[in-house]
Amino acid sequence: MVRLDRLVNVLGGYGVRLCGGPGTRSAQLRSVAMPGDADRRVSGDVFLAVGAASVTEAVRWAVSARATAVLVRAGAEAEREASAAGESQGVAVLLVDPEVSWSQLAGLVYGLVLEGRETESGRGPTDLFALADSLADVVGGAVTIEDRLSRVLAYSRSQQAGDPARLETILARQVPDSLRELFQVRGVFARVAAADEPVFVEPDPRHGLTGRMAVAVRAGRELLGSVWVTCGSPLTGARYRSLADGARTVALHLLRSRASADLERQVESDLVIRLLEGSADAATMVSRLGLPQTAMRVIAVRAHLAAELHAALLLAFEQATTGFGWSRPGRSTLLGDTLYTVLPGEGADAARAWVAGLRAALPSQVRLVAGIGAAADAAELPASRQEADECLALHEKGVPPATPPTYDESWDDILLQRLRAAARTGRTPARGPVSALRGHDAVHSTHYVATLRAWLEAQGDLTVAADRLGVHPNTVRNRLRRMNEVTPLDLDDARKRLAMIIMLAAADEPATARHGRP
Repeated sequence: MVRLDRLVNVLGGYGVRLCGGPGTRSAQLRSVAMPGDADRRVSGDVFLAVGAASVTEAVRWAVSARATAVLVRAGAEAEREASAAGESQGVAVLLVDPEVSWSQLAGLVYGLVLEGRETESGRGPTDLFALADSLADVVGGAVTIEDRLSRVLAYSRSQQAGDPARLETILARQVPDSLRELFQVRGVFARVAAADEPVFVEPDPRHGLTGRMAVAVRAGRELLGSVWVTCGSPLTGARYRSLADGARTVALHLLRSRASADLERQVESDLVIRLLEGSADAATMVSRLGLPQTAMRVIAVRAHLAAELHAALLLAFEQATTGFGWSRPGRSTLLGDTLYTVLPGEGADAARAWVAGLRAALPSQVRLVAGIGAAADAAELPASRQEADECLALHEKGVPPATPPTYDESWDDILLQRLRAAARTGRTPARGPVSALRGHDAVHSTHYVATLRAWLEAQGDLTVAADRLGVHPNTVRNRLRRMNEVTPLDLDDARKRLAMIIMLAAADEPATARHGRP
């Protein structure tokens, strides 16, 4: 079923505003109604108040139809009336901008309520499971319906002719790696994808496989998934034809499910982009997304698969947006080559757990890197996005799957990264003590820059600096004297010392220099 929360979230992208209603947005919606003839009583969970003269009249019609929610076209001036009428009658009143046509709105609502039913995997019509049961009864074997990536979408209750391989597939919600490798070696996937009719897969007792009939699920020439039936020998006659016909019915269900999913993804993605780029009504965007008005973090993710340029990123986006809005903690979008997710919660552990869950849900060969911005309110999310991008850059320079960096813990590395970027673009002074010493080192093979760095890091302690350099303290003292002859250092001036520390950090020189020329 579809819940009120999802209806509100999706329609919010079309300017529909929830102004009043029941105390919870988890109310289930199963049917849609519109005004009928005067002598015919209509009923439905969602009522489209076409032709209502006022909000009050629309609510009265909805109450008569035993509706949970009513949609009525009215301007912003009707919000107070809508809130009062909805609260008094216990009906969710959704105000529709007068510029939105009823035909467009009806198409959206009917599509969401009648076709967007939830499955155990989080998306698609519940009757996909019923279809699997029906197919199992007709063909006389246990049925699983899978997507293009061999993930289980639905399966029959029947265990007739079931085997260990099917049980493991259902428990893991996808075909196990060992079985995938077997099918690839045998060319099973290629045969199924190329054939228009069901094909037989030979048994393999070593993998707990009694045998299968498999048929591709297509829309035109596009492969949507496949249907698998456990059987010891090839199906023939009526059972064979029923399986082929069943695959075409499955294709219709998957197309309707995908249309519903794509609509929700599009609305969600648009709202998240507006948040990340900065919006004057950021709090409203957060509300439309169904997120709490609490601290949030932006997570930036990139995914790579050696052989395919964008496949891994699209897989990550699909996984991040699988499940209805109310059943997922975050909201996501794709911008360029990066997946961004806005995740509620102030602590970094929840964000890292989300990344770990995403990584675990992707194929093992996918390389995933991520960065996590600092906690932010709705208006600060653009800043959290920049922080997430910079943490992502740090992670990409590391060795994934190391723990994704968070801005809270990595702000110093990010500051140095910004300084180095400024230095590469020539935005730091080209001349000064550090530049002069670096030039002297290049010409005379001295180690003055390393000595200056060690002395500054040791806060002027000759012994500590000498230990870092692996030389005698007198060597450090002599170098400092000679360095002052090359360029004035003014080491007694705290501001000069700070400036030199910044210049050294921006240059990212090696921290130590071993025995060298004094």
